[in-house]
Amino acid sequence: MVKQIVFAITLCLTVGIFLYTIRRIISYFKFTKPAFPVRDLGKRFLVMMDVAIGQTKIFRRPVTGLFHALVFWGFCVIAFGSIEMVIDGLFGTERFLKLLGPVYDVITASGDIFGLIVGLCIMIFLFRRMFLHIRRFEGIEMKPVSHMDANIALTMILVLMITLLGMNMAYVAGAFPDEPAVVGIYPISTAFSVIFIGLEPGTVRFIYEACWWSHILLIFAFVNILPYSKHFHVFMSIPNVFLSRLEPLGKLPNMDNITREVRMMLDPGLMPEPASAGTEIERFGVKDIEDVSWKNYFDSLACTECGRCTSVCPANLTGKRLSPRKIIMDVRARMKEKGPGLVQNGRGFNDNKSLLRDYISEEELWACTTCNACAKECPININHPTLILDMRRYLVLEEASAPGGIKWVFSNIENNGAPWQFSPEDRMQWANDLQMNIK
Repeated sequence: MVKQIVFAITLCLTVGIFLYTIRRIISYFKFTKPAFPVRDLGKRFLVMMDVAIGQTKIFRRPVTGLFHALVFWGFCVIAFGSIEMVIDGLFGTERFLKLLGPVYDVITASGDIFGLIVGLCIMIFLFRRMFLHIRRFEGIEMKPVSHMDANIALTMILVLMITLLGMNMAYVAGAFPDEPAVVGIYPISTAFSVIFIGLEPGTVRFIYEACWWSHILLIFAFVNILPYSKHFHVFMSIPNVFLSRLEPLGKLPNMDNITREVRMMLDPGLMPEPASAGTEIERFGVKDIEDVSWKNYFDSLACTECGRCTSVCPANLTGKRLSPRKIIMDVRARMKEKGPGLVQNGRGFNDNKSLLRDYISEEELWACTTCNACAKECPININHPTLILDMRRYLVLEEASAPGGIKWVFSNIENNGAPWQFSPEDRMQWANDLQMNIK
């Protein structure tokens, strides 16, 4: 009974802290702008099953992709065991899901096998991060705290797997001598449980309880650390894939306000929409965090900081400052900085900083070729070019700021109706000397 009370209090604290954190994050979304209507739910579900559950984009790097997929699938299977532990902790039961019969054997066996597989994969990941110095893990945006964050999270996952296997080994070795038989199948733990031969039943039970409490408390701690870590993608990546843009990557979104202006120019019969009293003047493009769409901010929360986007960016590969990963990370960092002020003081809050220039420079933005290599490579379907394009739109439409070559093109389009410095009357002069043979 004491165990149940302690567990219930711990669970309530965990859920309370987590909900407080999530409520704070959700409150930031009301300061973002609309993105696109979420339609075609069937198609979105198929994309989610393919990219998020099937991990298909991860397999473009076959070896590390396989390791990452195994960790993901392992977590999905092991989650059933974690749910069972919560039920057992609250109601004082033991192996509650054994009611599932043969299905429970499959769950326990796969969870036990994946416990070892995930543990080995995590050790490989830690070794790569600490000793191999992978190029895509580096960059100006990857501060020491970013590497520390990854190492701490990986270490916690490794300890989770160790305590899971320790708990299963102790259970198989006789932690509950009063029970008639072991419930479930534990192939890995059964093989390693020989290390407990010769131990007193009380000692085996102590090891079981120590591993049980260490495992569940570490899960509770991990859940509340995740929202402050890059590993928040554990929760955010699947819904982010479900909310992906479904249009082809090469299709860049138009601005509705500009589209309306163009249509009125082409059709004088169209009347402008009447502005309501007190309506805030709409800003063209993105300057600061309140100008980004809810999907841009969602992307930043889901970003795994894996660096696959930056590693294929042609601008970055040729030595330019642009890093698509940094652009997304800057959105998250800027909202973390300005978000509390917006919540407290409203949309009019100004801290004399902005996402543009204080976080992201013009040089970075204009280096982008909008080739969409970053968006194609991203394992959770983040679309970087749309955000970069919106920031460039602000520079051009609000500040008339652009590189000299682009200004020259704009001027020619305005004066000549084409990017070239030729009068429209001279446009066909190239064909004057052509001899046309008409048969």
